[in-house]
Amino acid sequence: MRCFIFCCFFLLVPFVFQAGTLPDSNGISIVPKPVMMKTGAGQFVINRLTLILVEGHDEEVTKIARIFADRIRYSGGPLIEVREMTKEDKNLPAVVFARKLQHSTLPDEGYELNITTKKVLLTAKTGAGLFYGVQTLFQLLPADISSHNLPMSRKEWELPAVRISDYPRYPYRGMHLDVSRHFFPKEFIKRYIDLISMYKMNTFHWHLTDDNGWRIEIKKYPKLMQIGAWHVDHEDKPWGERPAQQEGERATYGGYYSQDEIREIVQYAADRYVTVIPEIEMPAHSVEVLAAYPQFSCTRGPFTVPPGSYWPNIDILCAGNDSVFTFMEDVLTEVMALFPSKYIHVGGDEADKTNWKKCPKCQERMKAEGLKNEKELQSYFIKRIEKFIISKNHKMIGWDEILEGGLAPEATVMSWRGIEGGIAAARQGHDAIMTPGSYCYFDYYQADPANEPKAIGGLVTLKKVYSFEPTPGELTAREARHILGAQGNLWAEFIPTPAHAEYMAVPRMIALAEVVWSPKSARNWTDFRHRMAAQYVRLTRMKVNYSKGSFKAEVNTEFDKKTNSVRLILGSEQLDVPIRYTLDGNDVKPTSPEYSAPVEIKGNGVIKAGLFVDGQLKEKATEMPLIFHLGIGKPVKYLTSYSDRYPAAGNIALTDGLRGSVNHRDGLWQGYLGNDLDLIIDLGREIPVNSVQANFLQNQRSWIFLPVVVEYSLSSDGKKYHSFNEVLTSISPKEDQVFIQPFNFQFMANSKARYIRVKAKNLGKCPSWHEGAGEPCWLFADEIVVF
Repeated sequence: MRCFIFCCFFLLVPFVFQAGTLPDSNGISIVPKPVMMKTGAGQFVINRLTLILVEGHDEEVTKIARIFADRIRYSGGPLIEVREMTKEDKNLPAVVFARKLQHSTLPDEGYELNITTKKVLLTAKTGAGLFYGVQTLFQLLPADISSHNLPMSRKEWELPAVRISDYPRYPYRGMHLDVSRHFFPKEFIKRYIDLISMYKMNTFHWHLTDDNGWRIEIKKYPKLMQIGAWHVDHEDKPWGERPAQQEGERATYGGYYSQDEIREIVQYAADRYVTVIPEIEMPAHSVEVLAAYPQFSCTRGPFTVPPGSYWPNIDILCAGNDSVFTFMEDVLTEVMALFPSKYIHVGGDEADKTNWKKCPKCQERMKAEGLKNEKELQSYFIKRIEKFIISKNHKMIGWDEILEGGLAPEATVMSWRGIEGGIAAARQGHDAIMTPGSYCYFDYYQADPANEPKAIGGLVTLKKVYSFEPTPGELTAREARHILGAQGNLWAEFIPTPAHAEYMAVPRMIALAEVVWSPKSARNWTDFRHRMAAQYVRLTRMKVNYSKGSFKAEVNTEFDKKTNSVRLILGSEQLDVPIRYTLDGNDVKPTSPEYSAPVEIKGNGVIKAGLFVDGQLKEKATEMPLIFHLGIGKPVKYLTSYSDRYPAAGNIALTDGLRGSVNHRDGLWQGYLGNDLDLIIDLGREIPVNSVQANFLQNQRSWIFLPVVVEYSLSSDGKKYHSFNEVLTSISPKEDQVFIQPFNFQFMANSKARYIRVKAKNLGKCPSWHEGAGEPCWLFADEIVVF
């Protein structure tokens, strides 16, 4: 077994981090932000005379109270007695823990904390609520609370007077970890759970099986561990270029968790009020199973466990073979005995149907069951598995592909290919968990790839995660109740070590923790960024290998109606790091002007901006061409909706003067999924209009196509439009280069208008020759330039 040595120094109690130097507006720094918090005067002092009291004889509450006492003691504080409260204790200085079962308003995971100069009172309906209250107490204590195994050296601890009422927005608050692509030791799994629980997340989605390795002991099928858990060691080669195992090569890279280790980790998580959901992939992402038991395939192999990329997933479990279902039921029986979670995750994603189309058994199954196509065959497979899972008093969850061919009766959908799967599930009355790649895939880069460890691609910054809204606006109130929450996913193709995994997860998981806990109305990026400064101090004390985030300068514009001018706004994820800029296209240098306030823009230019640390440019400077035109800053009325996945700057995105690059994820492109673009620009008054140009992107490999036609029209009153003109595209959708195409029209001389309507017709669905044939395709628009 390949072993990673990783120090986990909080096996008995959860992680706790010190209060930072940059508190929020209330003078206290807590993440996630509480629902209600009111500060008072003074402090409660904890010393050797302080008691920790439990109301009533309650073993669970006593256990939580001891977590608090142990943390004080292990960090150099006094040994404090924990005992059941008596009448004589009422007037003594104490930290009191109480379960209030009849609390009329507090949700099950909520808590109330009241700290005065005389007493600390923490109440909740449930143990989970009390545990989350303890996490808040830890964040209120001084920095030394993050130390461990220190001799008794600190006589007093201070807690600020405060009253907090707090509870989560969503019931499902999760983090995922892939241990198939690279096996992580038991100690790191516990450390990962510690970080999850510290920020009041309650679910650990454990991706235990995939093509590259089987990671859970199944006693009835020993070859899963003997063969399926190991592959040849080609770690010295790029992930996508690793050759398959050759005759004579030994498979030595991998490992698995014994059932005793699984039980230990599940209990460890339960002690921290984290539910562990196991994922057993089917029918695809199962080549490691076929390497051990080739009789469960359509072709009978032979197969080996892939040491790297395996795509497309054509070798999948045979849906026409009854022994496959016997095997899966046997496996799931052992899995369900180990995991008390109500959910069992069955994957269900990326199942290439090539072999099913050629397999006589699969075709016979389709005929016998009256199935129209292979998508319905997958639905049959999933529904059959769900029926078994339900018979064992569990519920099934799967990736959004389980919607294809018809959703299983009681299944919960995990929406990863955007939010559309979650929307579809909710509208069908099914629960859904949102985990779209564009916000929740933490294996994507979080800063400039030139300065980051290897990642799978993409870009999901801390700010992008924090901007995520799990409940789509297009759902009704009844439908929205089916959105259970959200989850961050950490796939491990390019993450070989625990330290690397930690770097990719933190601090983005903290941003997501606030998204799923705090009220939507309470979330504020600037405030969060200040509170995160405190978290970084704590993470440093804890020796967590967290990412410092992006040092990229953010360039935005705003239109000042009072002065009728356009102003440049610069920012970044960092606090108190100088941003320097130029407006004429010259390189930004340590001597360039330092940004301190919005800068008025009076004409075309190329903006360059960068962050400087100790006089050195920290990350490649942002370069942004700005087009100064008649429509810049003008309001836009949308007659069709852009996608929440690619909103760019929202309703000002197409008139902000900024031009997007060929990277459709650069934050400047506005996306329309299967939808036409239809909008009206209000120039404020009737003026001469000579031309209009809209820019669109083609990247057919990402399902982004140019519009079929763009139509421009003018109006003086916003009611009657004239000068209807169409600009057609002559470029083939098959063009596989990534490029930006302008659609320009020159109006007749002396044309005037106040309103300009722009309509761009989406191709609608991916063409028959495309890998996404029949699926909705994207239309990506950038700046609409008016002269």
